Amino acid sequence: MSKTLLTGLAFVMVGASSAVAQDTTTIRFGFSSVADLQNDNGATAQLFKDYVERNSDTLEVDIAGSSELGNDADVIQALQLGSGATMHIGGTATYNTFLPRVGVLDLPFLWTGYDHAGRALDGEIGDELAQDFADANLKVLGWGYSWGFRNVVTNGVEVTEPGDIEGLKLRTIQSPIYVAALNAMGANATPMAFSEIYTALQTGVLDGFEHAPSMVQSANLYEVSDHIALTRHLFGPTVMTYSMPLWNQLSEDEQQVVQAGADWAIEVARALAPGREQQALEQLQEEGMTVSDVDTSQFEEAAQPLQEELAADIDATELLEGIRAVAEDPSQQQ
Repeated sequence: MSKTLLTGLAFVMVGASSAVAQDTTTIRFGFSSVADLQNDNGATAQLFKDYVERNSDTLEVDIAGSSELGNDADVIQALQLGSGATMHIGGTATYNTFLPRVGVLDLPFLWTGYDHAGRALDGEIGDELAQDFADANLKVLGWGYSWGFRNVVTNGVEVTEPGDIEGLKLRTIQSPIYVAALNAMGANATPMAFSEIYTALQTGVLDGFEHAPSMVQSANLYEVSDHIALTRHLFGPTVMTYSMPLWNQLSEDEQQVVQAGADWAIEVARALAPGREQQALEQLQEEGMTVSDVDTSQFEEAAQPLQEELAADIDATELLEGIRAVAEDPSQQQ
């Protein structure tokens, strides 16, 4: 997406009416990413807020990015309890520890592209997993795209071939699937909250981390890292969730506005994903980072049995088969 379009979106949002009826419900929207337009979670939240406040006199949205309401796990737990936070957006991997089957969406080298993820998530696979969320007191408002596949980002160590990853201490999401994926590539996977990455790189606790280019840019992580290896090993779909206890307190009209706002925000953010991935890479290079292509064929080959092993461990074999079927035959939306 061009800088002009980003600026235009920001102008539209700032121009949203601030007049709110006295008797209002405040939606506390918490997540770990920076609350700006440079990353998928921040932009989707801003788009959602703009839509809801333009179309409801009884709802206002308080965006709390950068872990203002706590880390992802804290916010998700608050949603389940119906206290302290109302909504969350983030990678599906943040839910893997207590919704194991959702981990099928985060298997290494699974997704062939954005369209593949969309076909799976908008069909029966997304519906089935949404029920797992509902059973955990969480309403799925929609599935989004990360703005870019995840790559290995390092500080002081340049990765240009697969063997260079061996033994590197790389931060990853606190998810058993992500840990297994990074370790299978030879890294020393180190689960850590997103908010701790910057300091850990500054102090040398980490050799690097893995994430999408837009998140590296948005969180200023280029200040403490200098190289991106285009491994594209994981693509983390995102999910927007609402506290089920608080959802049930909304009127039918309010629920319709919230769902319509989520649909619109996710649709726009999805459309921007490929362009934002490329733009972020270009801007990171302008900041002085080097970007290297890496031959990942050996990783991809090893990932096939690993996918099956991990899917079996979380009772998601049929879901994995469905995701693979969608990739092979786009007409077969699962």
